[in-house]
Amino acid sequence: MPSATINPTRQELNRLKNRLRTSIRGHKLLKDKRDELMKQFMDVVRENRALRRRVEEGLMRAHGSFTVAAALMSPEMLEQSLLYPKQSVELDMTFQNVMSVDVPQYQFKTRSEDPGEIYPYGFAATSGELDDAVAALAQVFQDMLRLAEIEKTSQLLAEEIEKTRRRVNALEYVKIPEMEANIKYISMKLDENERSNTIRLMKVKDLILKEAIEEKRLQDEAALENFG
Repeated sequence: MPSATINPTRQELNRLKNRLRTSIRGHKLLKDKRDELMKQFMDVVRENRALRRRVEEGLMRAHGSFTVAAALMSPEMLEQSLLYPKQSVELDMTFQNVMSVDVPQYQFKTRSEDPGEIYPYGFAATSGELDDAVAALAQVFQDMLRLAEIEKTSQLLAEEIEKTRRRVNALEYVKIPEMEANIKYISMKLDENERSNTIRLMKVKDLILKEAIEEKRLQDEAALENFG
């Protein structure tokens, strides 16, 4: 339905046609962006599913080993063994642009590259199961970090997909049809005005022609009277 406030002029018609061409191009670009975002999102979801399974399995192994260690060691010895960690980790966060979405990327670096530094205790007074628990946690740490990165990425991509989908639908079902209706309305009005002008011109032409004929008739009659 055309807008009630639209001005049916040729200038407005040209403006609307330009806007329509721009909107159609924008609609195609947004659809392409939405499709690519969906592809990226599905890749992230698949990786997220695999990572979550691996993290859960690693945490279950660590928990099982820690439970056995807690059963074999006294609570005081267990607490004292883990009280002062030897290894430390530095975490950096950067951003990567994925289809105009800034997604986080985490990088971590340990203070020491010696793998033995993950054990903050001596091996003589502790259970081997505690060693297994600490090693399992060290192995799963990087996967946990990647999982956090992937889950945040999937959340941001889902939000951008929803925003892009709303824009595509607004153009496809509201803006473009409205502009097409306005263009059709203005074109009809301009055609109607042009037909009205043509009819008026024809009427004026007929009137002038009739006046000319009438004037010629009067001139002929006057000439005949003079001749007679």
